[in-house]
Amino acid sequence: MGCAPSIHVSQSGVIYCRDSDESNSPHQTTTTISQGTAATLHGLFIKTDAADSIPSVLAYQSRQPPPNCPGHPRRDKEPATGREGRSGAHRCCGVEAETQTNSQSSSVKQASATETEIGPMRLTQDPIQVLLIFAKEDKQSDGFWWACDRAGYRCNIARTPESALECFLDKQHEIIVIDHRNSRYFDAEAICRSIRATKPAEHTVILAVVPPLSADQEEASVLSLLHAGFNRRYLENSSIIACYNELIQIEYGEVRSQFKLRACNSVFTALEHCHEGIEITSEDHVIQYVNPAFERMMGYQKGELIGKELTELPKSDKNRADLLDTINTCIKRGKEWQGVYYARRKSGDSIQQHVKITPVTGQGGKIRHFVSIKKLCCTNDSNKQTYKTHRDEKHAGDQFQSESHSFRYKNKRKESIDVKSVTSRSSDAPSLQNRRYSSVARIHSMTIEAPITKVINIINSAQENSPVTVAEALDRVLEILRTTELYSPQLGTKDEDPHTSDLVGGLMTDGLKRLSGNEYVFSKNTTNQSHGHLSVPVTINDVPPCIAHLLDNEESWDFNIFELEAVTNKRPLVYLGLKIFARFGVCEFLNCSEATLRAWFQVIEANYHSSNSYHNSTHAADVLHATAFFLGKERVKASLDHLDEVAALIAATVHDVDHPGRTNSFLCNAGSELAVLYNDTAVLESHHAALAFQLTVKDNKCNIFKNLNRNHYRTLRQAIIDMVLATEMTKHFEHVNKFVNSITKPMASEETNSHNEGSDCECTTNLKNFPDNQTLIKRMMIKCADVANPCRPLELCIEWAGRISEEYFAQTDEEKRQGLPVVMPVFDRNTCSIPKSQISFIDYFIMDMFDAWDGEILIFPLFSNILFHQKGK
Repeated sequence: MGCAPSIHVSQSGVIYCRDSDESNSPHQTTTTISQGTAATLHGLFIKTDAADSIPSVLAYQSRQPPPNCPGHPRRDKEPATGREGRSGAHRCCGVEAETQTNSQSSSVKQASATETEIGPMRLTQDPIQVLLIFAKEDKQSDGFWWACDRAGYRCNIARTPESALECFLDKQHEIIVIDHRNSRYFDAEAICRSIRATKPAEHTVILAVVPPLSADQEEASVLSLLHAGFNRRYLENSSIIACYNELIQIEYGEVRSQFKLRACNSVFTALEHCHEGIEITSEDHVIQYVNPAFERMMGYQKGELIGKELTELPKSDKNRADLLDTINTCIKRGKEWQGVYYARRKSGDSIQQHVKITPVTGQGGKIRHFVSIKKLCCTNDSNKQTYKTHRDEKHAGDQFQSESHSFRYKNKRKESIDVKSVTSRSSDAPSLQNRRYSSVARIHSMTIEAPITKVINIINSAQENSPVTVAEALDRVLEILRTTELYSPQLGTKDEDPHTSDLVGGLMTDGLKRLSGNEYVFSKNTTNQSHGHLSVPVTINDVPPCIAHLLDNEESWDFNIFELEAVTNKRPLVYLGLKIFARFGVCEFLNCSEATLRAWFQVIEANYHSSNSYHNSTHAADVLHATAFFLGKERVKASLDHLDEVAALIAATVHDVDHPGRTNSFLCNAGSELAVLYNDTAVLESHHAALAFQLTVKDNKCNIFKNLNRNHYRTLRQAIIDMVLATEMTKHFEHVNKFVNSITKPMASEETNSHNEGSDCECTTNLKNFPDNQTLIKRMMIKCADVANPCRPLELCIEWAGRISEEYFAQTDEEKRQGLPVVMPVFDRNTCSIPKSQISFIDYFIMDMFDAWDGEILIFPLFSNILFHQKGK
């Protein structure tokens, strides 16, 4: 087999690379360097003035594979040194780097460019280049060399830190492998830092080869490597397959991702040079990027804006009061908004802008950024003066095209029945035209028509050419749409079940019933309760065995909350809450200690009234258990993120805190302080949410939110409040119908289409991941959890029915004593039939809601008890 070749450089600039085998038959490869070229061999670089036809590194074609390389012939060891015969260019010539070219073996993957896409951009990636930095030749460097050969990568070897840095600056390799096994030859971490200090290294993956761990050696931290600039660690393994797998994983992971990131430079270059002002903010409206055109337009420097919330910047007072709310409502729904907006420059001047705000949806279907494109409206002299140095005739052309397009669009819109607008636009009266032109920008930005108005206009238009029977039917449709309550069912007046009428009337009205004297009764709420002294906190590990045994079954739907109530002396919320919150990692998300969480649970539970037969901490624990059960289902988990889960668990825990055992109707009729405070609207639910946050933040020992950043806290707080308010029964049918129309029906349609087409469709997942739909899911979840007791095992269902009836009986008794209107006369303890009252509640509130929810989360049938009651009718 062949010995190491010799390399000679002649005076004429010709490199001879000669291989000699045992038969002394020479094989010569020649590379010519032009006359007069300064050829300096350092780290295998040839410094030359020649064109691209001259290689920048020495071509090394005669290298032989090691014995374990598949597809390559075995080579014998050199008789003189006992080393495997490999090319000796670096030994013969003293060069410090080598370059690999692809072998002609059929087993070697041919290097070729590959295409990839990032968004709408199509990119071409050249063959990957790898730099091996090894001071000495060994099996590990051979393994990576031939792994590169096999993968079709272009490979260089550098022997010294100087040649490594020079080679990298010349080639800008995608992958660098540094020998970190022995510090005697060079400092691997110093080399990594020196490479990282260069600009091209921003998108390079650097791999450290470290010695393998011995059997008794403890695993070391990789932090020192990461701090030095390494991306990955490779335990010494000279197997070509192991090296090949490592490189391929890097290519398909970091390298391709970094390649796409490099392409973003061209996008930013376009943004930097475009004429429109561009502003990119996070989903929380924190400014992340502005381009030079935006800086010139607004008079700010980039450093003065980036990292600030939009609310921190001064606003112009020329906009109508509700414009910002209109914009936020639109874009938070994932819809694009465009119109005219007045902005205030740093100098204090107000400028009029054409603004287009586009939400950008990211991972999980959530809105991650808002992109604002702003262009000045040159409608008055002041705006022209503000920007005249940066806008030229081209801007005038752009503005003309934009206004022409807008005019065409508006003409298209006005082909409908908006007669008044058409007449006004066609008027030739100069005074009228002047008045309209001065306000047209403001009118264009206003959201005049509500969606229901648009629907009514469409129906009116359809009536014009419809047959009489259709027109009459549409008249009935319009009559229904013009009512104020679109989601609440209308009860009949004849032959109505009194149980249903009383129950619905008591739960779904504001309770403002007039007395015979036609005056409202106002009296202070007399249901305030005193709370006992808090018990000493216990950890989840210190739970008594009898309680721990019960909690082992807490993930089951049949979990008996009353047994837990009995063994915890009517304080089950702390124990169950700690178990569930630990299962969902709430402490980790909130970055709070278990002691803080324990103290919070104790404060919340202490503010539930144990004297209430139904609305006490056992009910809160029951709702928390049902919420956790729903959150454990795959289709719910796929729709909500960790923040949503934490918000749902907290909302379930606090949703009835300090409940007085009386309904909203009672409090409003009695003129209680809470009813006055909350203007007779969602009185109890508003109080529960407000008090929960007051109790939490007033004492640092129980403030579970104290370590959250402001944006996370605001998002979490809003989600908790929204869910607690959703438990108010006057909006019951609105929530259920929105859930059915926005989620259940579209999902059923998509799944049917997907089944018919024989392929999986991702539309259902995307549908649920819209922010508005996630809100509907969370509302529906806590509503179902709040009234889930009819779906529990029969003995639990009967116990809950008795407890809620007793609470209503007590309210009726008090209404009679105080001379207040009796909002639910059927709940008279002397005449009431508890089974009939429960059947009415199930028929009217439970069946449809749980039917929609059960179809959404695909849990086992929860209707066994409901069906039992139905058969009993």
